[in-house]
Amino acid sequence: MRTPKRSVSIALALASALGVASLITAGPVSAASYHCTTSSASADDPAYSGPLSDNYNFKVTLCAKRVSGVIYAYAKASWDGPVWFVNQTDTLDAARFHLQVKKSVSGPDPVMKYSNSYGIEYKLEHGNTAGNSSYTTPVIKYTAGSGRYLADGNIQLDWNNDGKSYRTTLFSASPSA
Repeated sequence: MRTPKRSVSIALALASALGVASLITAGPVSAASYHCTTSSASADDPAYSGPLSDNYNFKVTLCAKRVSGVIYAYAKASWDGPVWFVNQTDTLDAARFHLQVKKSVSGPDPVMKYSNSYGIEYKLEHGNTAGNSSYTTPVIKYTAGSGRYLADGNIQLDWNNDGKSYRTTLFSASPSA
């Protein structure tokens, strides 16, 4: 007589041999697709007024999905940056990607959860030899009630020698999930 544990093992081995293991083992997070929006914006170094280009030209994709009452959100940023910023760790004092989960309502959408991802600073300061790179935030999760939710976010740059704190570059929010 087979034990239930052994029956499951045999079923998984048979499914694997037939090439259907992914159907059996797929988790609920992979069941839904992300709803995404991509937009572009440029950020200029306010402390530099010389003849060389000093803009970061960003392309950001914000994504959200709902799975069993949980909202998942992330962002992917890519950019063309100035070649002369590569490996210059004195251009920025700080940088972060501010990712938000918002509830979609009439009027301003309230922020339900947010996360600041600071790993983007290193990527901005150490792009490839053409000044380009990309950064993907960690996924944030929010247990949602009824209604629709979306991902929103912005890049916040604290430029060196400009006398100000973070300056925000805005992007378009994802469709609601």
